[in-house]
Amino acid sequence: MAIPETRYPGSPYPLGATWDGSGVNFALFSEHAERVELCLFDAPYGRSEVARIELTEKTDAVWHVYLPEARPGLLYGYRVHGRYDPVHGLRFNPNKLALDPYARAFTGPVDWSPAIYAYDVDSPEQDLAFSEADSSPGMPKGVVIEPGFSWGEDRPPRIPWHRTVIYEAHVRGLTVSNPGVPASLRGTYAALGHQSMLAYLQDLGVTAIELMPVHHFIDDQRLLDLGLRNYWGYNTIGFFAPDSRYSSSPNPGDAVNEFKAMVKTLHAAGIEVILDVVYNHTAEGNQLGPSLSFRGIDNDAYYRLMPGDQRFYEDFTGTGNTLNMQHPRTIQLIMDSLRYWVTEMHVDGFRFDLASALARELHAVDRLSAFFDIIHQDPVISQVKLIAEPWDVGEGGYQVGNFPILWTEWNGRYRDWIRRFWKGDGGQAGELGYRLTGSSDLYEQSGRKPYASVNFVTAHDGFTLNDLVSYNQKHNEANGEQNRDGSDDNQSWNCGEEGPSGSTEVNELRDRQMRNFLATMFISQGVPMLLHGDEVARTQLGNNNTYCQDNEAAWVSWDLAPRQKRMLEWTRRLIAFRAAHPVLTRRKFFHGRPTRGAGIRDIIWFAPSGAEMSEDDWQDSERRSIALFLAGASADMIDARGRPVVDDTLLIILNAGHEPVDFRLPAPARPERWALALDSARPEEPAGRLMPAGRRPYTLGARSLAVFTHKTRPL
Repeated sequence: MAIPETRYPGSPYPLGATWDGSGVNFALFSEHAERVELCLFDAPYGRSEVARIELTEKTDAVWHVYLPEARPGLLYGYRVHGRYDPVHGLRFNPNKLALDPYARAFTGPVDWSPAIYAYDVDSPEQDLAFSEADSSPGMPKGVVIEPGFSWGEDRPPRIPWHRTVIYEAHVRGLTVSNPGVPASLRGTYAALGHQSMLAYLQDLGVTAIELMPVHHFIDDQRLLDLGLRNYWGYNTIGFFAPDSRYSSSPNPGDAVNEFKAMVKTLHAAGIEVILDVVYNHTAEGNQLGPSLSFRGIDNDAYYRLMPGDQRFYEDFTGTGNTLNMQHPRTIQLIMDSLRYWVTEMHVDGFRFDLASALARELHAVDRLSAFFDIIHQDPVISQVKLIAEPWDVGEGGYQVGNFPILWTEWNGRYRDWIRRFWKGDGGQAGELGYRLTGSSDLYEQSGRKPYASVNFVTAHDGFTLNDLVSYNQKHNEANGEQNRDGSDDNQSWNCGEEGPSGSTEVNELRDRQMRNFLATMFISQGVPMLLHGDEVARTQLGNNNTYCQDNEAAWVSWDLAPRQKRMLEWTRRLIAFRAAHPVLTRRKFFHGRPTRGAGIRDIIWFAPSGAEMSEDDWQDSERRSIALFLAGASADMIDARGRPVVDDTLLIILNAGHEPVDFRLPAPARPERWALALDSARPEEPAGRLMPAGRRPYTLGARSLAVFTHKTRPL
């Protein structure tokens, strides 16, 4: 590599390393640094530093230089000089190569040697002892990229929220075993954009794929020592760089274009791309963690330090540190990152990990924090899908229902109460009513809509759907923490013996429960989210925390047994049914009032007797069965004889009890019949069997759900 000799002052904006077609501008923020050096390399690893260039220009705490001879592909990092005074929050150490927080690409992993720590790991003073070892040989390097890409006619699908069906997936875990993808591409961005994957997602019927973290992340030393790795990726070190491990090319920087190509092909298939982003913390951990980037660039600006004892970090994330959302440059970093992924990488939205941590002004979570204010006024970010994981691990961090307009939320209450209902817990009727109808108790008062609720039963963090109904206790022994990690999710499902397989009767009960969960999710108001592999009854053998299992235990298997194929067909059927019935995807909450012109209330709740639910019914602690009548929006369209032109009215009956229940199908308006659409106890029964209202009851099996469409008869 030719060493750039010519240097110009350059510009403090944009931050990062920017190729403009003639040269590269480098700009790095550091408010408290005394001196900054740009280091250039000709190889990713080893002692390959070929030049150090002092950045003599500083504008508004940004150090900058322009190298007209630099080109894309150049590898770089920084050495930042200043005081090493951890007690006062300063941890500068120029012996440690600092990764550019704005780098668009990185090379490879970290070599976990003592040199990557800013302190002498052998000193009894721990992080107070300054280290003189050079970390650069074992550090990744930033890569200058060529930003140009042929997007052609790419346009965001812009699926309305109320018609959105989310598929939560892991780039590698979903594709690494897919035989329809060439072996050289499996586990990569290119695999996800391969025609076989596109066809599968389209056939399934999902409208958006929510990718677990793809920002460049670090494998923890503890996991590597155990022969494991950070599979999930919630350990970010670069908020602008797609992780190179998911690239099919070994060339530095190629991950960027491969990611763009994936997005382009998914868009062409009508599928949106949502990123799970981890802006609440970084991979540098607590005061004993490594010095990789932010810590050595400006520790006091980027992290929340303990008031009165700045040696230590405030930790609302359970990872050792929390980003400092009170500093304008940290907020700028996140906003610049979000805009970059929308404008340059064309993604369609974000799911914010531990979003409550981003909203903390001092200690309390503030829904009117600066972070929300800035997002709401931003002309780019305010127009994409925004999903909050509405909790963190700090006091008062559980904030389901408290995020502002524009935001949707992972509805943890939906997950918890739908599980309790199908487990057979009594007294769930009132809570169930709210969860099935969009959780108006959480979202309506603040002016939000039913689609503010992202409804899920399982997600990456916890049991798969198959394991939820197959295990009463977690089995995380392979994680090396004596089964102490992961949630204590003791369900006691009473599905028979625990384990990956059982008798025919036990397996049928498990499958029915899975069908119940899936059906409930897709007939509920709100936005359904399906965990990858749940549609084929994927198992993790009871491990409910596979964050470190990059192996068959966490991957989706494409070798499907007959029961898995049946579950896949059931899921496809449910998603198609939801798409065909607008009454399931309302943009307004039900209010129990008559629909315009038809004289029928938009929702009515019934007991199995066919009588409307009374207050006593709602309060019955033993109630495990319920029915709801949904008057479709099209019922407002009345012909000259007062009949609906197109009928989208549904009747849904649910029985979480251990015995069958006879339901008398109600007739709330005129003589009518009901046509069976689906029954979770009879999944292969053809739809269309007619049942007269108010006469012979329909026997709904134990622990099952049925849905009927409406058939009117002339008076």
